[in-house]
Amino acid sequence: MSTFESATARLSRLLTMVPWLLNRQGIDLASAAAELGVSEQQVVDDLQVLFVCGTPGHYPDDLIDAQWEGGKVFVSNADTIARPLRLGRDEALALVVALRALAHTPGLARSDAVERALAKLEQAAGDAAGAAGQVSVDLEPSLPEELVASVRRALTEGRRVHLRYHVASRDETTERDVDPLRVVSVDGRWYLEGWCHRARGVRLFRLDRVEDLQVLDAPSTPPADLPERDLSRGAFLGSPDDLTVTLHLEASSAWVAESFPVESVTELDEGRLEVEMRVGDPRWLHRLVRRQGGGVRVVGPPEVVAEVVRQARAALDGASAGDDPAPV
Repeated sequence: MSTFESATARLSRLLTMVPWLLNRQGIDLASAAAELGVSEQQVVDDLQVLFVCGTPGHYPDDLIDAQWEGGKVFVSNADTIARPLRLGRDEALALVVALRALAHTPGLARSDAVERALAKLEQAAGDAAGAAGQVSVDLEPSLPEELVASVRRALTEGRRVHLRYHVASRDETTERDVDPLRVVSVDGRWYLEGWCHRARGVRLFRLDRVEDLQVLDAPSTPPADLPERDLSRGAFLGSPDDLTVTLHLEASSAWVAESFPVESVTELDEGRLEVEMRVGDPRWLHRLVRRQGGGVRVVGPPEVVAEVVRQARAALDGASAGDDPAPV
């Protein structure tokens, strides 16, 4: 029975195999298979792939030569792959800056491994490391030092935390116990990812919306084998039940596009914006429209526009009658 292998896994093995075989010319096919952790047939299949690999040009002299007749493996014309990679100036500069930013990640305890890697890279980079000192990485406005220290302590000691957290999509403050998993940066903002005991699931908490964080005596005990959340598409995943609405924002309300997850932003005239966003709680949308006093207009879909108009008229009718507007 064959086992599926991704192209990425095979490429990784091939890149490892070439320099390994170059330093073990004449190794037995069976020994090579055992050391590489694959079957003899897989080694042969990989060597056949190497026949069509090489430097640009694709002439015979540009391709890797592999032979395994008689059960002995010989590889030649592959010195380029076997040589260690060298970083260019821009690549070294980018790595130095990235490592310095990593060393100051809010949820990352001071890591000797990061410091050693940074020291070696700075020494090897020479002048490029000096240029890195002129680069500043500003992911978001500074977070309170006490909050950063508490997050680091919770992650380092494996402790549960109690959060007082502002949920912007519902415009309410909640309290909950969370087992921290990691701190991540998404779209220039820091988030604490953790197992939320209130929601019974993994949640992301924007650190600048944490009003208070207390490290508890209880150990952090998230469920075992939680899959790592894919954040490549952003922090907000939403729900299939969310409403997708289109808003027109006046210049005075353009902050909405920066403060809440949006699907798209289109610039209109005079600083106005058209945004498409997903809304989990329609009541939040009604409150936003009312509080912005004309700064936010819902333009689609039609049924949502009609409901916003109905809510607004009901509020006006209540106000003209001398009653308090009904909450929405």
